[in-house]
Amino acid sequence: MAYDNEVVIRAFRLYAELSLAGVAEKDRLQEYMADDEVRGLVDQFAREVDCVTLSAGDQLYMIPLVRLSPFHVSNDYLKKTYLRAQAVNADLYLLYLTVITFVGAFYDSYQSMEPTRNFIPLDEWTALVHERIETLKEHDPEELKAYEREFSYNWSAIIEKWDSMDDIKETAKRQTGNTISRLSFMDTARRFLLDMQLAEEVGAGELTLTDKARIVVQRYYMELEYNRGILQFLYKFGDEKKAIRERKEEEEAYAGDK
Repeated sequence: MAYDNEVVIRAFRLYAELSLAGVAEKDRLQEYMADDEVRGLVDQFAREVDCVTLSAGDQLYMIPLVRLSPFHVSNDYLKKTYLRAQAVNADLYLLYLTVITFVGAFYDSYQSMEPTRNFIPLDEWTALVHERIETLKEHDPEELKAYEREFSYNWSAIIEKWDSMDDIKETAKRQTGNTISRLSFMDTARRFLLDMQLAEEVGAGELTLTDKARIVVQRYYMELEYNRGILQFLYKFGDEKKAIRERKEEEEAYAGDK
């Protein structure tokens, strides 16, 4: 298909803006939506670098789809920008788990498409991460190693990293990335989500999903092609264990009433 030179230049300028900042504002979104040829070219440019464009609210985003995309946030960048100087891969694995848990907290299950809550306090998010890690501990060690090979996630390292964190300052009113504690790590995860425009603060210590995050969840987060079964692994096992515990409690309560 032949394009007018002006159309190509306009599309490339928009793509260049997205490639530099990852986001374009309202006026550029309107241009993208109003012109089919510009939109088609921008989408094509994005696919060439393993990215996808999506609109959320008044903004247009370019999101990398695979780790090998040149626009994917590298592990080295995450370590240097958000984690401590001595950070290792286990810190990254734990950061990924906190993000998965944060998103999952807004949905009934890993298969639901619409959020079922408006916000989550930092302490509840921390408790949910702890719950996920406790669920990981319930797996047989050899079984867990098999899952590590399947998902390329070092689940054992996540457990060890979380358990090794200092709990002495857990009750402090303010936690920052300067102390080694669970809430300190969660504060790091909070800053990462805010910077990535996946979360926004709605109150003191309270976070909600952004429009960008909701669109990403709807289009990619739940898809097996992109999450590689990690969500099912993390949530299905926990849900099964929870159902067993609840059934046991009901049986005990029923027996006690007799």
